[in-house]
Amino acid sequence: MSENRYVPAEAGEGGVRHDDDGCDPGQRFSSRSIRSFVLRQGRMTVAQQRCLDEMMPLIGLSYRPAPLDLDAAFGRAAPKIVEIGFGMGETTARIAAALPDRDFLAIEVHGPGVGNLCKLVAEERLDNLRIMQHDAVEVLRDMVSERALHGVHVFFPDPWHKKRHHKRRIIQPDFVALIASRLAPGAYLHCATDWEEYAHWMLDVLDAEPLLANTADGFAPRPDYRPLTKFENRGLRLGHGVWDLIFQRRPRDVNVVAPGEQ
Repeated sequence: MSENRYVPAEAGEGGVRHDDDGCDPGQRFSSRSIRSFVLRQGRMTVAQQRCLDEMMPLIGLSYRPAPLDLDAAFGRAAPKIVEIGFGMGETTARIAAALPDRDFLAIEVHGPGVGNLCKLVAEERLDNLRIMQHDAVEVLRDMVSERALHGVHVFFPDPWHKKRHHKRRIIQPDFVALIASRLAPGAYLHCATDWEEYAHWMLDVLDAEPLLANTADGFAPRPDYRPLTKFENRGLRLGHGVWDLIFQRRPRDVNVVAPGEQ
């Protein structure tokens, strides 16, 4: 029912845990055997292709295995939020429009979604949003410095609902450790899913990450900054559930306010 059915490439299993001992968790992603996305490019509309061609030279960021100066990429110093797998981009554009004081790096591999978000950026004249069409694991691992982010959004990733495919899910211990290492103390990770079994999987994995603390007693109420998608509204009318999880990087005494809670 969700608009986002993409997740970026996932790492192979295993690896020794390192938190704040000077070893970057991203090093465990140097060689990956399991990917959690499948490229299904679909059909690009004429408008999407035109906007992609026109807008990506202006707002697109290219992958390179070197640290990215996020302030330089946006032309200002402001809280930086990464969205992993934005689907067709409607939610991403709405959040960026509602929060002009924050900068959003949106990552997606599928061409039609990238083209559609380019179209929305042009229509809404959003200057606080940049797009990368690349594997989000590699972007976080190679281009984002530790403690650089104010927040990370993972909304409605592919649930890979068959048990034999669970290893392809993006929310895995090693990837959560990588995300946590890129969050500033007090910054947040917000996940959402419309699959109950995956929601409990996410809760177990996030609870087990020592750098993160749950901001709620279990699942969190949907915060105002995450708008309802048309698929979500339809599902709710049919009685389907949606589960939000909002975790904060420790220490808990350093409080970064999530969007919409000021």
